[in-house]
Amino acid sequence: MGEAGRASGRTADGRGRLGNVLSGLAVAVGCVLFLGGFAWGAVVYKPYTVPSDSMTPSINTGDRVLAERISGDEVRRGDVVIFTDRTWAAMPMVKRVVGVGGDKVVCCDKQSRLLLNGKPLDEPYLRSQADTATQAFSATVPEGQLFLLGDERRTSVDSRGHLMDAGKGTVPVGEVDARVDAVAWPVGGVLERPAAFASLPGGVSEPGPVKLLVVAVVAGVVLIFGGAAYGPLAKLAGRRKARV
Repeated sequence: MGEAGRASGRTADGRGRLGNVLSGLAVAVGCVLFLGGFAWGAVVYKPYTVPSDSMTPSINTGDRVLAERISGDEVRRGDVVIFTDRTWAAMPMVKRVVGVGGDKVVCCDKQSRLLLNGKPLDEPYLRSQADTATQAFSATVPEGQLFLLGDERRTSVDSRGHLMDAGKGTVPVGEVDARVDAVAWPVGGVLERPAAFASLPGGVSEPGPVKLLVVAVVAGVVLIFGGAAYGPLAKLAGRRKARV
């Protein structure tokens, strides 16, 4: 290496010592973010493939969703939850929480809207508001239970089909395994929390850390590739300068 190279702090292949340190640090931090994001996601979320069309258009058949592991007491109206109730089926199911303990759910008013505790419910997640009025019913939700409906009201087998059961079509909160936060594949983003439930006691739930996890993983990938690319790019630039 010549005197000029030593003075500038460059190695024989044209890479700066500070650049080497920073590129190595970028790769290290990137690995931490990338692997940490996946590890954190594995602890907080469980993947689930939706087996039916009962939640369309919000979630379609075969969609891969990320469901946050929660306890039953964290469930709020408007949440889309995964649960297992042997009375319904011997497999996990996905439905939307419309009523919680103490609520009275009635179908329907003249505009085909559900009545929740006597007030019409705006449900923008439905394909059509007219789909709500597939059958008339009235149910009071026992304490510690949930009244669950699919967004595809024409075909969903949900609380309406179990009104003659001992629990009046409801599911115990303890049967809830997780709350759907986002559609992972095909990419559909984070599910909206319906504003119609926000003014009711308990409000709506807050999304989990799915957005932060995505940012961590993407940032990790950028840092890893950016840091790894520094060496070859600096070497190429050094060769060009040497030719000049």
